[in-house]
Amino acid sequence: MTLTRRGFLGLTAGLSAATLTGCATDAPSPAAAGPRRGGRLRAAFAGGGAKEVLDPHLANLFVEAARSKAVFDKLADLGQDVSAQPRLAERWEPSADLLRWRITLREAVFHDGKPVRAQDVLASYARILDPRRTFRAKSSLALIDLPNSRAVDDRTVEFALQRPFIEFPNALAAFGTYIVPEGAEDFTRPVGSGPFRFESFAPGKSVLLTRNPDHWEGAPHLDELEFVIANEESARANALLGGQVEYAHDLTPTTARANTGSDRMVLHRSPNSAVQSFAMKLDRAPFDNPDLREAMFLLADRPQLVEAVLGGSGQVGNDLFGKGYEHYADDIPQRARDLDRARFLIRKAGAEGLRVTLDTSTAAAGMVEAATVFADQAKGSGLTIEVVTGNKDSYWSDTLKNGSLSSFRSGAMPIETHIAQRLLSDSGTNVTKWARPEFDALYRKAVSTVDAEERGAVYREMQGSLHAQGGYLMWGFADWIVGTSPNVGGVATAPANSLDWARFDRVWLG
Repeated sequence: MTLTRRGFLGLTAGLSAATLTGCATDAPSPAAAGPRRGGRLRAAFAGGGAKEVLDPHLANLFVEAARSKAVFDKLADLGQDVSAQPRLAERWEPSADLLRWRITLREAVFHDGKPVRAQDVLASYARILDPRRTFRAKSSLALIDLPNSRAVDDRTVEFALQRPFIEFPNALAAFGTYIVPEGAEDFTRPVGSGPFRFESFAPGKSVLLTRNPDHWEGAPHLDELEFVIANEESARANALLGGQVEYAHDLTPTTARANTGSDRMVLHRSPNSAVQSFAMKLDRAPFDNPDLREAMFLLADRPQLVEAVLGGSGQVGNDLFGKGYEHYADDIPQRARDLDRARFLIRKAGAEGLRVTLDTSTAAAGMVEAATVFADQAKGSGLTIEVVTGNKDSYWSDTLKNGSLSSFRSGAMPIETHIAQRLLSDSGTNVTKWARPEFDALYRKAVSTVDAEERGAVYREMQGSLHAQGGYLMWGFADWIVGTSPNVGGVATAPANSLDWARFDRVWLG
């Protein structure tokens, strides 16, 4: 079942416009009366056509991630505050020097009835770390010294690390670190240990899963879960309104506003799911000048950006990643627009009359609109921002190397992971070119500090430095919006890519 806007309209030509729209509320579903068992839930996601995969280590699209979560388990996953929470791992314990971690597995079984063993965990990680292959989770697991790791017994794994790392559970929870049976390579009929079992797959169209009564956390409420593909956001919304699906993933603020209060759509907003930002490169003119960077921070009218670009479905940012996440420095004062101070700093930097190119793209929703709004906010400051829209297919690699100012967007991840991937001198995706030996040293100190309070203080110091001198103008945090039928209950409002996002084993049909 593949849904396009044209195909949907053909199927629902008899429905009036009044049938497809309503008045207004983000109200709890009538299914809030309580869980009940049974039924098939149909969930509409954007897809990747024939290139979609069921191999959880190759998952990249949101639909692939949601399907992987339904069929497979990880040792850990990210909680509401984006901290690592135990999953297949019942518990973990580091050695005093943080170089060895002992993981005790839960009593869990794969869909073929075989137990999940330590050997399966090691084999899964060895597959991800295979130097001949490219899996997304490879960078997250790269600190594991696999040859010196071992299975103590069937339910105990001991990982050796290449360096002390108190944040190792973040690696266990990383995107794509799913546990598969030892030797698994053929995923045409995948076998996992997750809450749903595989039934059928039509690439680019649909995947049908059935209830796993033997899941270690308890069986799902649903009997069946079907993922259907609708690449256009309007097609997903209309399919929900027309009763073709019960769950529509990734709706726009515009759609949410139009359907607030509808008796056919209940809206679920997951705050802090995606940061919206502009990235300034610190290793080249003109943003190697700290006064000009500060001026840029003060030019941004964040509430206006949130309202204009996110349709009000988001929160104002403070130039730091991870609002609401573990270790976020929420005590740093909120920046506000100050045009007079910005003008002064632009003159001080010798940048009056300067024209700066802001590279942007349709590679992520809202980036072009945000660039246009920010360019307008800069008018009258002495600085002119020229918006240039680039190739969406090569945008991220292009802006990693080229230009001086670009649009940036990121989903949820631990603050430690954001720092490791983007802000260390040797980080592979360091788009701002922030390179500070003293900052690198603070990171090493943080990840080797066992005491949580002391570690939090180090993260606070690092964020203070980034706020004062960094290159990310993080103006807002977007809500992730999902629509459901009124008879759907149990949908959690968790950040995208966290444990409770797109978690269908807790969902029921009323």
